[in-house]
Amino acid sequence: MPDPIRSEAHPAARRAAAPVGAIAPGQLRRAGAARSGLRTWSRLHTWSSLVCTLFLLLLCLTGLPLIFHEEIGHWTGSEVEAPAMPSGTPRADLDAVVAAAMAQRPGEVVQYLIWEEDPDILRLSMAPSPTAPPTALTTVLVDARTARVLAEPRDREGFLYWMLRLHADLFLGIPGKLFLGVMGLLFVLAIVSGAVLYGPFARHGRFGTVRRGRSARLRWLDLHNILGVVTLSWALVVGATGVVNTLAEQVIALWRIDQLAEMIAPWKGQPPVAAPGSVQAAVTAAMAAAPGQEPFFVAWPQTMFTSPHHYGVFLRGDRPVTHRLLTPALVDAETGRLAALRAPPWYVQALLLSQPLHFGDYGGMPLKLAWGVLDLVTIVVLGSGLWLWLRRRREGRA
Repeated sequence: MPDPIRSEAHPAARRAAAPVGAIAPGQLRRAGAARSGLRTWSRLHTWSSLVCTLFLLLLCLTGLPLIFHEEIGHWTGSEVEAPAMPSGTPRADLDAVVAAAMAQRPGEVVQYLIWEEDPDILRLSMAPSPTAPPTALTTVLVDARTARVLAEPRDREGFLYWMLRLHADLFLGIPGKLFLGVMGLLFVLAIVSGAVLYGPFARHGRFGTVRRGRSARLRWLDLHNILGVVTLSWALVVGATGVVNTLAEQVIALWRIDQLAEMIAPWKGQPPVAAPGSVQAAVTAAMAAAPGQEPFFVAWPQTMFTSPHHYGVFLRGDRPVTHRLLTPALVDAETGRLAALRAPPWYVQALLLSQPLHFGDYGGMPLKLAWGVLDLVTIVVLGSGLWLWLRRRREGRA
């Protein structure tokens, strides 16, 4: 975030401050307007930066290990891995997978069945009842080929869990997410205003200039501006997607009262299914209706992603470009017949695309490394901006 550009550092501001007798009246008016505009943008940049900087530093510091969460999990041994088996080993029946998880945790029911990035592992979210809140969920990992339980990972402890909670909601739940969303909007405003302030400086052939022989504050100002411009596009993408991610609960709630309500309208008022039928039949029916897609997760009846009468089978594309876009299918939990299939609205697609883009986890290790380097550079930009402001205040008092 470029620091407010003062008259000593900005050619346009110096011209605006030139002697009145050397400038024609029209030029004087234009210079005054330019100076007023720069002053407005400078104030916007200063205060939007100051309000959000400390929180953005926290998000950058906690986001760095989250970029490499899979690698950290493998390194620490907390990441569960499926045993090696011959290539082409057939997949187990999903009903057998569900039975294994329920035998592991007697008295509990399955709420969600999720396909991990490792295709040999299935994640099942268990709870005391179909309507239990997310805080009551426990996880069982099952081998997708043998239907044997691999582990019951403790998802709510450890270093990465604390980093994720700090990064996502500051341990404050939805209010914390919305607060961080506001900080993200201020961050975007700081980026845009900083680019506007640096524009006149760059247009006069000074782009990338670090002035030597001047004060340390001016050298850091130039470095701060250069690094801010270098990370401009990345910071805008990460900031904007972060804001979208903070609205996940609101987006899901809107989808439920909008499209999901329309899809389940014919079954409105019917009692919940007491004993859901074959989940394998439900997934097979959904995949048959959507060629070229594969399952991502299944929601059991009465959970938040479906109705009391249906399995919610969420499909995703089998190619990298469509792998993050989901298509919900509702399957009658008693008969195993497809009831509805509809592509999600634009606001759900925006959320689905923003999640992987925010952490850079859709392009393998090269993109993760790029995200990590840019994250570190952004930490320097944020820290130097705060230091420049403090230094300027000290000089002003002196």
